[in-house]
Amino acid sequence: MGGDDCTSNDCIMTTLSPWVILLVIAAYFLILIGFSYWTSARATDSDFYIGSRRSPWILVAIGMIGASLSGVTFISIPGLVGAGKGNMEFSYMQMVMGYLVGYAVIMFVLMPMYYRRNLTSIYQYLGERFGARAYKMGAFYFLLSRTIGAAFRLFLVALVLDAFVTGPLGLAFWHTVAITIVLILTYTFKGGIKTIVWTDTLQTISMIAAVLLTVFALSSSLGIGIWDIPHAVSEAGLGQWFFFENGWSDPNNFYKQFLAGALIAIVMTGLDQDMMQKNLSCPNIKDAQKNMALFSIILFVVNAIFLTMGALLYMYARKNGIEIPAKSDQLYPLIALKYLSPYIGLVFIVGLIAAAYSSADSALTALTTSFCVDILDLPNDEIKTDRQKTNTRRKVHLIFALILFFVIIIYNWINNDAVINNLFKIAGYTYGPILGMFAFGMLTDRKVKDQWIPWVVLLAPTISYLMDTYSAIWFGGFKFGFLIIALNGLLTFLGMVFISKPQILKGESIKRL
Repeated sequence: MGGDDCTSNDCIMTTLSPWVILLVIAAYFLILIGFSYWTSARATDSDFYIGSRRSPWILVAIGMIGASLSGVTFISIPGLVGAGKGNMEFSYMQMVMGYLVGYAVIMFVLMPMYYRRNLTSIYQYLGERFGARAYKMGAFYFLLSRTIGAAFRLFLVALVLDAFVTGPLGLAFWHTVAITIVLILTYTFKGGIKTIVWTDTLQTISMIAAVLLTVFALSSSLGIGIWDIPHAVSEAGLGQWFFFENGWSDPNNFYKQFLAGALIAIVMTGLDQDMMQKNLSCPNIKDAQKNMALFSIILFVVNAIFLTMGALLYMYARKNGIEIPAKSDQLYPLIALKYLSPYIGLVFIVGLIAAAYSSADSALTALTTSFCVDILDLPNDEIKTDRQKTNTRRKVHLIFALILFFVIIIYNWINNDAVINNLFKIAGYTYGPILGMFAFGMLTDRKVKDQWIPWVVLLAPTISYLMDTYSAIWFGGFKFGFLIIALNGLLTFLGMVFISKPQILKGESIKRL
């Protein structure tokens, strides 16, 4: 089944059986479990939470790529190139450029503060700056966001596995989900972040290899040399990077995307326990900053490769008369599993699993860490013995695995794209209050009334949702899009101004924060 030999929907996985896919997946997970066994020997709770701050910075940088580019991203970014009323082309790189600014803020502002305070959970800062309620609300919003987001990502992978592997073998969808969760538990249960630093590195390499191999296969089928790809993409009308012409109502507008990218990077990396937990596992701030710098460079290049593959997918579809799916994120799996050679189908499956699991495993570990540290204050519990603390942490880990299982089943039960997408979108609103609280704490010396903070951080996303829903009517067609995070954070910031008064905390100036 070569690139040009299969141009109809009748040739679906004709030479690639579910058993072959299953064997490849099994071999892949045996390798992950091997890494887990090697890294988790004599692992302690400190290893689970922050790797006892001994993680090699270069591995953290590579592993963070996989955590940033989830299974959703793996299949969605390539589809963006030709999506929308007009081709979006490489407009996503405008947001990636904004990411670089956000990562610089994380490197030189947030990370030094985290290391100076010797934090295990970054939300401990909110407790030190404002009080217990701010601390708990920051942790609550993270737990909510990551639970919804991680479950959604695993749900998409479970759908693919159910369609092409476990379903044809006679297993029900919930069996697929259970297997998925158990596999994650198998290699994260003992070692936590100490293990994930290594397994995510492997998964990131697997994901990038999958994309590169797909690029080579597509370029070969199209008769395009590797060095000629940029010119061919431009000639196909799919290579534009910058969009300045149509103002702020244009979703591709450079300034809108660039600003949104910077804010998203700060909030969803710098203020996210999942992403920062890996950084905090580095031995010192210098290593953590080197990790972030390398991560930024690799992420920029990897996103450009993803979009290049997306352009080649659209060019391949045009050449072979393949109808573009109504949902652009179905284009990559459609062509990889139905039209390209069987080995590319296997490569796609492995890449998708690597992308999804590198995000989900760290999310499960971060959820466990945040709940144990932020909600239970387990490391400081003077009553429990070390063994009791470990047992409690493992129970929490299992409970969050079960929660993810049931949320995924609920997604499948709803079986409505509009509802599910809205649930996923709502999770994005929860980062706004975290942004507002951190910004207020670091940019002002004002003393807040801690008892009022829950009201502020609940009202801000509610008002933001209403403004986003009716923005086109109220503001002449303007839509916030990704900038809703900025609005949400601003409303939280203003709310905290309202419930605060000027007062320097114990003589501590803002420069020391």
